[in-house]
Amino acid sequence: MSRLSDYQLLCFDVYGTLIDWEGGILAALQPTLANANEQFSREHLLTVFHELESKQQRLTPDMPYSQLLATVHPHLAERLGLPPPSAADNTRFGDSVGNWPAFPDTVAALRRLAQHFKLVVLSNVDRDSFAKSNAGGLQGIPFDLVITAQDIGSYKPDPRNFEYMLRAVQDTFGIEPDRILQTAQSQFHDHRTAREVGIKSVWIERPGATMGNLDEPIFDWRFDTLGEMADALEKEK
Repeated sequence: MSRLSDYQLLCFDVYGTLIDWEGGILAALQPTLANANEQFSREHLLTVFHELESKQQRLTPDMPYSQLLATVHPHLAERLGLPPPSAADNTRFGDSVGNWPAFPDTVAALRRLAQHFKLVVLSNVDRDSFAKSNAGGLQGIPFDLVITAQDIGSYKPDPRNFEYMLRAVQDTFGIEPDRILQTAQSQFHDHRTAREVGIKSVWIERPGATMGNLDEPIFDWRFDTLGEMADALEKEK
């Protein structure tokens, strides 16, 4: 199948694809960085954060994401040579997820795509954090199915997350894997494992993104934004 419209369901990564994950992290770090005696580049901050986050996800795959962020926060401060944050600072950082903004094109594009596809979430967060994001930046978009890392007990790129999603989609909608498109920014978290389990993927590249990139990207379609993907779908009709 070579047309987007041949597929029936989009499985979304949320943070990095629909929600500005990197901007949200950097904004949440500002109180911590206020104590810094030097300036750190965006790329350095995000690279160190991604390394620590991925390590913690491997160590504690069943830890809810907001708690995981709170756990990572003091390690990040230490790596940056900053004073140890307070417990309240760590909690505040972990609870920031629901305040991270959606990309400007996200909500309108989701509404357009929903006219053709089932919309499913497969996200590396906890249920409460996603609920806050959906009520906030995502403006209450009615996803057809929401699956979080908390539901599964592991974090992407673990294949278990994708296998869980495939079973849930089959049980709920009767849709086979060859009718699903994994739609995501992160090559590390999504595209590589999607290919391993036999799912085609759409890379929403989000130019300028740092976290989750790989030297040799894997994808079947590529767009800079979700809005461009919606445009491409409508041109097929």
